[in-house]
Amino acid sequence: MCNVHIYNCSMDTPTAPVDAVTPHAAASAQAEALLQAIDRLVLPLARLAVSKGMPFGVVEAQLKQAFVQAAREAHPQLPIHRAVSRIATTTGINRREVTRLTQVSAPPPQRRPVAAELFAHWANDAAYQGTDGRPCVLPRQGTALSFESLAQSVTRDVHPRSLLDELLRLGLAVHDPECDSVSLVQDAFVPRGDAERMLGFLSDNVGDHLSAAVANVLSDGREHFEQAVFADELSAESIDSLRTLVSAKWRDVTAALVPAIETLIEQDRDAGRLQDRRLRIGLYTFTDSMDGAAPTTPVGPLTLAPAGNDSTP
Repeated sequence: MCNVHIYNCSMDTPTAPVDAVTPHAAASAQAEALLQAIDRLVLPLARLAVSKGMPFGVVEAQLKQAFVQAAREAHPQLPIHRAVSRIATTTGINRREVTRLTQVSAPPPQRRPVAAELFAHWANDAAYQGTDGRPCVLPRQGTALSFESLAQSVTRDVHPRSLLDELLRLGLAVHDPECDSVSLVQDAFVPRGDAERMLGFLSDNVGDHLSAAVANVLSDGREHFEQAVFADELSAESIDSLRTLVSAKWRDVTAALVPAIETLIEQDRDAGRLQDRRLRIGLYTFTDSMDGAAPTTPVGPLTLAPAGNDSTP
């Protein structure tokens, strides 16, 4: 019989009491669990680095920088001349290296590409959908319900032709020159052949997911919604069926969420509320052999960027 488990990682309901253990035993068990968790987290990163030819020394330097940043965030009240010693003690990195790393400026946050925003509007705005709920084929120009009007509703800073060229370059849309119309050819913003942007999606989606999970572990578990379903003893045919089901359900979710989020943004703007919060809502699937062996082919998450990403070719 198939084993199915639901993991309520965000602890929306009270947890059952656990048997009392000694502080030393609890600390030892927690340290072992932490090491096992880190092992599960870093192995996929190592596979990515190895597959892309990135040597260990480069990744090690990034890890050092991350440790210093995390320790600095843990002691935000300390001036930098006192923080160096505290960071060195906390991380085990020597003071000279900590001093050098604290002088490295962080890169500025990147704004989501305008092409992604346009894609989200086109794929989820009811005004640009047909009776079947699919994105309409749009005339390239026009004052209403055209690609031009859609592009201008997203931004006035980029010419509609430039946005169309970007969607064509990414393989997300096609232009029919005979009737001068434009149509989407992807269900999700997955720019094929654009390795840099795909790596950006990986860092954004997985980074935020991991940040949510870590925040829940370090707090009472109620800060971020995080739940999962796990099942084993499935066949490859069943996995294919479930992939189709998940993709369909995710389209339903985005069709409800995107308009609701855009409405809330407009309400915040009209009310003059401080708009300083960001949100990412994701969904993923992962399938592997039950013996835990490394997958022989890349198996990507079903995440949305900005609305959904079915990573099947």
